[in-house]
Amino acid sequence: MKTTDFLLEPEPLQKLKFADHYRQMWPFVKPYWVRALLAILICIPVGALDSVIALSLKPYMDNVLVDKNTTSPVYIPILIVAFTTVQGFLNYAATYLNTWVGTRINHDLKRTLFKKLMSFEPSFFDCNSSGVIIQRFASDADAACMGLLDNLKLFVSRFFSSLSLIGVLIYNSWQLSIIAIVVLLCALLPLTQVKRRIKGLIKDTINRSSCILTHYNECHAGNKTIASYNLQEKMYGQFNDILRVLFKLTMKMVKKTGWMTPLMHVVVSVGVGAVIGYGSYLIVNGTITSGNFVSFITALIMLYTPIKGIGKNFNNVQVSFLAIERITDVLNLQSHIRDKDNAQELKVVEKGIKFDHIDFEYQKNIPVLRDICLNVKAGSTVALVGNSGGGKTTIVNLLPRFYDVKKGGVFIDGIDIRNYSLHSLRDKIAIVFQDNFLFSGTIRDNILLGKPDARDEEIQKALEMAYLKDFVQEHEKGLDRDIGERGSALSGGQRQRLAIARALVKDAPIVILDEATSALDNRSEAVVQKALDNLMQNRTVFVIAHRLSTIQNADLIVVLNNGEIVETGTHHELMARENGAYKKLYEAQFKSK
Repeated sequence: MKTTDFLLEPEPLQKLKFADHYRQMWPFVKPYWVRALLAILICIPVGALDSVIALSLKPYMDNVLVDKNTTSPVYIPILIVAFTTVQGFLNYAATYLNTWVGTRINHDLKRTLFKKLMSFEPSFFDCNSSGVIIQRFASDADAACMGLLDNLKLFVSRFFSSLSLIGVLIYNSWQLSIIAIVVLLCALLPLTQVKRRIKGLIKDTINRSSCILTHYNECHAGNKTIASYNLQEKMYGQFNDILRVLFKLTMKMVKKTGWMTPLMHVVVSVGVGAVIGYGSYLIVNGTITSGNFVSFITALIMLYTPIKGIGKNFNNVQVSFLAIERITDVLNLQSHIRDKDNAQELKVVEKGIKFDHIDFEYQKNIPVLRDICLNVKAGSTVALVGNSGGGKTTIVNLLPRFYDVKKGGVFIDGIDIRNYSLHSLRDKIAIVFQDNFLFSGTIRDNILLGKPDARDEEIQKALEMAYLKDFVQEHEKGLDRDIGERGSALSGGQRQRLAIARALVKDAPIVILDEATSALDNRSEAVVQKALDNLMQNRTVFVIAHRLSTIQNADLIVVLNNGEIVETGTHHELMARENGAYKKLYEAQFKSK
């Protein structure tokens, strides 16, 4: 499955069998299988020891309550306390091991899923909301590991508890055991239909839950927009609508599964009633003793009580199974943009970059770029201008292979960039966006993203060229100043200059400036433009500019309109053309001046 097939709720390209899912999960279990097996084995005596109390009641009843003999059963209370103490220690050990194994598997799975997430191209994130990604790459791992292992411990202990208690039933009366076992099977029969009935509901519930996560993320990221446009009631209304749908789904789940618990109560009560009725007859005619009967009833109640609530646990297990299926779907995804076998390493850019008859589309049959041909000499500056939506940003996004072309090719020094390794290609490109993403941490942390092993001299030079040196020095913590989430402690100009410093430290031969000054005021723009001029020196530069005053000295200006190149030339050449597209843009922008 490719990432473009993965939307809110993808369907696998081929239906994987139950065993296939768990074969893919085995590598995560394998390193810890000894502890996992030990945790399961410990659950066997934990469950089996449940029968001790029921079994001990027979001699107690027969000797004390019937024969009035108080000496022989003295050991019984001590035995019960001893076995219960052992059971308690074993239960603690099983819980500890289960948690240890479950957490280890969970973290390994999350590491693998996160690594898989980092391998996807931008189109994957275009198609999937933050809520879906959190749900599929984090929450599903929790549900699959912790939920399944916790319920596995429960089922193993209850299974062997049931076996030991059934042994007590048979020991006390095989006749009554037949009634009890038949009723038990009738009570468990409805569970066979549960998975089929709730699978679709669980998927819908998970998807709606991911919408809630997305809503929280949007409220956090867009808090200023919400406040400025008074969108509080609108956002609340959307959130409330999601909760209404979730409520309906929850009630549908109750309708489909809620009947199991009361039905099991009824079936179990029938079994208890039948045992009491027939057991009274067996006592009267001397087939069993009172001790047999009390021991039998105690074992029966201990057997039936957990069965009454097993429906809820079974639902949780189904959620875990479904989470495993969803995880294997994610692990089967293949990024469309990845290295070819024996990919070359891009070391230097000597000759230039060529866009050769490029066609591109984000959505099928909706072209964004048409027959783009462009030759860029190494060390030159190319400016891309034109109306919004003309394809300027799309062109530069093809260079680091954020997206791949539909037709044609992009070449660096005569070699198709798809033949270079992604790491080496992107290592030779520095990008300054209009809205640069800064990570939580310090100024130093964000600058070193460009080059993790940069020396202090390189950092200081980058700060100076980005006109950030005075700003850094005026704070007592200097480079170790915390900038807040997404650089919230900095102004717009400071964020841009920090992004430029990051690019300067990277020292890449190719630089992309995607409207790097369009969101700034005139004063901030002037400072940032000086920093950009430093960044552009001796590099191959692609500039997307809204303000045409900033690109008049470009070696080549490319005018795009509706995904096509309509003009190319220098500023003076394009201004000399009567009724030229660039001249119209320039005059429209500077008309007031």
